[in-house]
Amino acid sequence: MKKWNMIIDVAECTNCNLCTLATMDEYVGNDWPGYSAPMPRHGHRWINILQKERGRAPMIDVAYVPTMCNHCDDAPCVAKGGGAVRKRDDGIVLIDPVKAKGRQDLVDVCPYGHIWWNEKLKLPQAWPFDAHLLDQGWSQTRGQLSCPTGAMRAIKVDDDEMQRMARAQKLEVMKPELSARPRVYYRNLWRYSKCFIGGTISANTGDTVDCVEGAKVRLTKDNHIIAETVSDNYGDFKFDGLDENSGLYFVEVSANGGTKKVIETKLGASINIGEIRL
Repeated sequence: MKKWNMIIDVAECTNCNLCTLATMDEYVGNDWPGYSAPMPRHGHRWINILQKERGRAPMIDVAYVPTMCNHCDDAPCVAKGGGAVRKRDDGIVLIDPVKAKGRQDLVDVCPYGHIWWNEKLKLPQAWPFDAHLLDQGWSQTRGQLSCPTGAMRAIKVDDDEMQRMARAQKLEVMKPELSARPRVYYRNLWRYSKCFIGGTISANTGDTVDCVEGAKVRLTKDNHIIAETVSDNYGDFKFDGLDENSGLYFVEVSANGGTKKVIETKLGASINIGEIRL
C-alpha cells in the first residue's frame, strides 16, 4: 500500500519560513473536524526551522532544517494515546481533537518535541500532514506549495520503494537511534548533523604572500588516512562530513616540490584552522 512521506533537502532551505507561515495560514483560526482544532495564533510552530552555523569567519556556512511531526511508524504518541492518537493506513498520524482533550501527557511523550500544548483548548496538537487537503485530492501540502526552492516534497509510495529511494539518494531521518521510524526524510542532513575541518594554505613568493593552489592536503586520525584533497585557487580546503567531538586529527599539507607541514587539531564542532604558511 502506498503511504505518505516527506523529503526535505537541507541544502535548498533558505530559512524563508514560508512553509511555517503557510501552515499557520491553514490552521490558525480554522477548525478541521476530525483532523485538527484551530492552531493558536502565537506560541506554536508546527513547522519549525532549526538553524546551525558551522566554522568561523571567513570559512563559515549555515544550515536550515525544517522540522515537524515525523508521522512515525512506531510513534510513542500512538502507543501512549490509547485511541486519542491514531496511525492511518496511509502513514499519517493524527491527534484526535476530541479524544485527546486534556491529554497534556502526550506533549512530553514525543521524543522530537513536535507536539504542542494548546492551553486555551486544553489540547495537544501537531502538524497533521495537511491530511484534510490530501483527502480532498491535493497532491501536495501547503508547505511544499509555498516553498520557492522546492526544498520539501511530499510523496506517496509503498514502503519498499521509499526505502529504495532512501538508500539510493542517501536520505536520513532525525534521531534514528530512537527507532521511531519517522516518515520525514532529509537529503544533505550532514550539513546540520556533521562538521568540518578547513583552512587556507599560503606561501611566501618573493616579498609577497600568495595563496597556494593545488597543494595536497591529507587528513589522518589514529594513523589512518581519512580523506585527501587539494587546495582551490584561493588556497582553501575543507574536509566535511566528520563527527562532532570525534577527537584528535592531523592535517598534512605538502606543496612546492615537497614542502610539508603537519597541523594537529582536536575536533569538537566545525573548525577553521586558519592560514597555514608553508
